Amino acid sequence: MPFAFDSFIVEEEKPAFAILMRHYNIPMREAQKIIDKGRMLCNEITVSQKNQRVAGVIKVLRFIPKSRNHPPFFSTQNIMVFEKPSGILVHPNKVLTPYSMLDEVRHFGGESANSVHRIDMETSGLLLASKNSETEMQLKTMFEQKKIQKSYLAWVRGNTADSFSVDAPIKVRQDYTTSKHKVAIDSSGKSAQTEFTKLLYNPQKDVSLLSIKPLTGRTHQIRIHLFHMKHPIIGDPLYGTNFDIAEAYLEERLKEVDRVKFTGAKRLMLHAQSLEFKLDCHYYIKSQVDFSKEIESIYR
Repeated sequence: MPFAFDSFIVEEEKPAFAILMRHYNIPMREAQKIIDKGRMLCNEITVSQKNQRVAGVIKVLRFIPKSRNHPPFFSTQNIMVFEKPSGILVHPNKVLTPYSMLDEVRHFGGESANSVHRIDMETSGLLLASKNSETEMQLKTMFEQKKIQKSYLAWVRGNTADSFSVDAPIKVRQDYTTSKHKVAIDSSGKSAQTEFTKLLYNPQKDVSLLSIKPLTGRTHQIRIHLFHMKHPIIGDPLYGTNFDIAEAYLEERLKEVDRVKFTGAKRLMLHAQSLEFKLDCHYYIKSQVDFSKEIESIYR
């Protein structure tokens, strides 16, 4: 299990955050985060205040990475890039999550390493991670300021136009009684733009391979925009299926054979293909996976 309690004894009362900083050689920000998440105990009582002076038996719930030997394919002094498989979380969503990409990020990058952006669990492809807190903050700011360009590949239903764009605002849904879509196209939503280019069309399977550039970064942006254009992504169990199939997927009772039957594939056919940005130099990083060959697995 990635999370486990680490125990040690502090004989002289000191501020909680200072104890963590000294014991683990971590910055104040990281020490405060441990306390804020309720992961520090003193004599079996949760420490709730950063400046609280404590002594005695200290227990800290720590993330202990368990690698599955999935190293980064690109690494420098400050950054790493991984090929994330479909079906793997970027971060553990609960203490009992058995494995996530954070296991590999921390195993190969050290205790201060962290991913700097999110990819949906079912999306495969490039995951950018930092090796230190300074680079992490810098890269996250660059993502917020749209200084990092991303591109994706997707297999979708039907024969699309050679190139097209979608400019349609997206709003997070609050009511799931009639639809299990997490987001919807709504005039009161946030602005969202995506550009699409067709690379391939397979007439036997009636599917197209698209190159995709999201100009904004809304939740499920690519998925909802393609659904809006009546070309949902192959394997998408939420957008392009009926209510019952989507509900069965979310409740983790959708059998793989039924998912393939109703969505066309056992996974979401969306892949993070490239990253381009300037840090200490200009980077253009492309996925090493030939996603065009993924059509061979469609409808198996």
